Amino acid sequence: MTRHLDLRRLGQWILLGHVVGAVCGAGSALFLWLLDLATNTRVQHPQIVYALPLAGLGIGWFYQRFGQPVKAGSNLVIDTISDNGPELPLRMAPMVLFGTVLTHLFGGSAGREGTAVQLGASLTDFLSHRLRLSSALRRQLLCAGVAGGFGSVFGTPMAGMIFGLEFVVLGRIEYEALVPALIAALIGDLVTRSLGIVHTSYPTPAALPLSPLLLVKWLLFAIATALTTTLFIELVHALKKQGERFLPQLSVRMMLGGLSVLALWKLFGSDDYLGLGVPTIVRAFTDPTLPSYSFAAKLLFTALTIGAGFLGGEVTPLFFIGATLGNVLAQFLGIPLSLGAGVGLAAVFAAASNTPLALSVMAVELLGAHVLPHVVIVCVLSYLLCGHRSIYQAQRLLRTKSGSELAQMTTLRHDSGST
Repeated sequence: MTRHLDLRRLGQWILLGHVVGAVCGAGSALFLWLLDLATNTRVQHPQIVYALPLAGLGIGWFYQRFGQPVKAGSNLVIDTISDNGPELPLRMAPMVLFGTVLTHLFGGSAGREGTAVQLGASLTDFLSHRLRLSSALRRQLLCAGVAGGFGSVFGTPMAGMIFGLEFVVLGRIEYEALVPALIAALIGDLVTRSLGIVHTSYPTPAALPLSPLLLVKWLLFAIATALTTTLFIELVHALKKQGERFLPQLSVRMMLGGLSVLALWKLFGSDDYLGLGVPTIVRAFTDPTLPSYSFAAKLLFTALTIGAGFLGGEVTPLFFIGATLGNVLAQFLGIPLSLGAGVGLAAVFAAASNTPLALSVMAVELLGAHVLPHVVIVCVLSYLLCGHRSIYQAQRLLRTKSGSELAQMTTLRHDSGST
C-alpha cells in the first residue's frame, strides 16, 4: 500500500513538475525577451534615462492603486510557502513583469531574479488552486515554481532547484519538494532555451590547487564580501524603512529615487551602472583596469533603485558588485583575476540571500568545475559572517547560524541586523 501511494505521488510530481516548468520557462522567455528589448532601447536612446523620475511616479501610482496585495513581492512568496497563506494574486505575474521591464527601460539599477521568482510562484499557485491540490502538494509546487523561475531566467537549472529549496528557511533545505523542483527547473530551462533565449557566457577560470596561503587569502576575501553585502542589505532596508516613514506615497518615493539615480548617472558620467550591467560583469573577469570603485558605485545605484520601490531583483546587480569587488580583491591578494571575479560574483549573492549551496552550484554551472572548492569556501564563510541578515526579510529562522535552535520559528523581519 505504501509503495502504491509513493508511486502515485511520484507520478504527480513528475506530471505537475513538467507543467510548472513549462509555464515558468515560457514566462521567463517572454520576460527576458522584453528585458533585452528594453535594455537595447535604452542603450540606443540614453536620453530616455531623464524620464526615470516620471516613470517612477507612474509605476508607483499604478502599484499603489492596484498592487497592494502583491507589494511584498518575493517576501509574499516566502510567507505563502511558510504559512500556507491565501492564493497568490494572479496579477502579481503581469505587474512584476511589466514593472521590471519599465524599470530597466528607463535606467533603474535592478535585477531579474525577483521577477522570475514571483512570476513562477504566482502562475504555479494559480494552477494549484484550479486543480484543488492539497496544501502539502501546493507548498511543494510553490517551491518548484521558484526553482523553475530562477533556473530558467539564468540558465542554471541545478542552482534553480537548490535555490527553490534553500531560500525559504535559513539553514534548512525543503527536501519534500526535491522532485518537483528538479523537474520544474530542468523543464523550465529547456523551454526557455527552446524559445530562442541565449544566456550570458562567462570566462572559465583555470584550475588552481588549494594551499595554506590561499586559504588565508580566501578568508580575507570572504570578510570583504561579507562587509560589502552587509552594507548593501542594511542600506536597502534603511532606505525602504525611512522612505515609508517620511514619504508614505509610493509614487513620491519612486520619483525621488529616480531623481537620485539620475543625479548619480550624471555625476559618474557612465551608463555602466544602469540596468543589469552584464557587460561590466563579463569585463571584470579579464580587465585589470576596471575602475576600483565600480562595486561601490553599483551598490549605491542599486540600493537607491530598490530602496525607492522600483521593481526587479537584486541578483544581477549583486553579481556585478561581487564580480567587480572580486576583480579588485584578486589583484590585491594575488589571485587569478577570472577566479576572483567568479568567486565574488557567487559569494555576494550567497551571503545576501542565505543560499550558499545554490550559489556554489550556480558558479559551477556558469563558470565550470575549476571554481571548486574555492567558491564553496568563500560562499560559506561569507554566509556565516553576514549574520542573520537577508535581502528577503520574510526568510524564516529556525536556528541560528551558530547552531542554536530557537524556541519558535521567527522571521528575519524581527531579527534583521543581529549577528
